[in-house]
Amino acid sequence: MNFDEEIQMAEEEKNVQDEPVEEGLTEEVESVETVESLSEEAISSDAKWYVAHTYSGYENKVKANLEKTIENRHLENQILEVRVPLQDEVEVKNGKKRTVQRKMFPGYVLVHMIMNDDTWYVVRNTTGVTGFVGPGSKPVPLSDAEVKPLGIKTETIKIDFGVGDEVRVIAGVWKDTSGYIDRIDMNKQTATISVELFGRETPVEISFAEIRKIDS
Repeated sequence: MNFDEEIQMAEEEKNVQDEPVEEGLTEEVESVETVESLSEEAISSDAKWYVAHTYSGYENKVKANLEKTIENRHLENQILEVRVPLQDEVEVKNGKKRTVQRKMFPGYVLVHMIMNDDTWYVVRNTTGVTGFVGPGSKPVPLSDAEVKPLGIKTETIKIDFGVGDEVRVIAGVWKDTSGYIDRIDMNKQTATISVELFGRETPVEISFAEIRKIDS
């Protein structure tokens, strides 16, 4: 099943009810849509792109709400990016041409994430989300062939350090400084480390390329 077929199936299954009025996560999960058991294919150690369908016109609101929840719950290493794909269109009005951006898939949001019970719950229960694209309640990731036309890079970033590791900065303004990693942002390809500045610990964001792990 390709992306277009999945979207068509999701459109047939989507039953849009009253628009939600609360922001963030809804308080309850409908019992018919709880995750009884995600297959081993869905529970992957690597992040994949999934498609969540939304109430009409809620795409940007879902993106903003979900990004806020990711930050509040510190899920940046599990839900890496939320995207509303746009495309340029040329309009001619009153004899003048102008380029405008329109949503490629109205009613859908793309989420780059590691699928597990926690991340499924966060995305599925974000206000405005009505479900994932896939048969029943089982999310199906996009293939590389489906992702490529959307202009999304599928490059996998591999690093040999993690939160809590001690690293040394090898380039940039903080060169020769060492510190412990507090946070990793795979999307921005940066790590936040604590360094001593004016006698106090200060968080500094450094590019992956500028740090090396200190072997214990």
